[in-house]
Amino acid sequence: MRPLFVRRLSSFMPVVMLGSLLVSAAGCSSIPGEASSYVMIRSLQGASGAEPDTFSGTLASDVQTLVDSSAGGEQGKTPTVYEDPGRVVFELAMKNPTGLEPTTANYVTFTRYRVTYIRSDGRNTPGVDVPQPFDGAATFTVGDQPTTASITLVRLQSKLENPLLPLVGGGGALAITTLAEVTFYGADQTGKEVSATGRISVTFADWGDPD
Repeated sequence: MRPLFVRRLSSFMPVVMLGSLLVSAAGCSSIPGEASSYVMIRSLQGASGAEPDTFSGTLASDVQTLVDSSAGGEQGKTPTVYEDPGRVVFELAMKNPTGLEPTTANYVTFTRYRVTYIRSDGRNTPGVDVPQPFDGAATFTVGDQPTTASITLVRLQSKLENPLLPLVGGGGALAITTLAEVTFYGADQTGKEVSATGRISVTFADWGDPD
């Protein structure tokens, strides 16, 4: 039985969530792009793959989880690696704030996203200081009601590569704290490109496993 190297301390980790951009006080749009609508990210949350239904504004990503198993009638613990899911809530708005409601032509369909990890100390070499960035596919449309989408925040493969693999058993740097920056790419129904970006704090470690 391995020692408990790190306890989950989610309360001290700040959450950073970004909407798309701002509209100037004069009422003229300062949001780039030709689309007449834009998408705000209302919330970006993550969950450990070992507890995929427990979402939070910060993510304690476990690089390896010991799960109960049985072999030959004997109870034991099996080292297991999980992907970590994310959940995002979007809201549509018009660039020109004149009180006009969006029409179906203004609805935005996203088809892909990109996750990049950033460290506050500036050490951001992928595969050395932070996990490799990756692209994911996700197709959903943001209309006149808030829309929720599911994504992958941490890939399975990332936990099997540097710099996360050395953290298993409390090795390596013990813990790596990052911001996961997630950018969604899509277009409105007239084909004009739209993007939206959010961030969430992610700390990688060999966290204590659930009982």
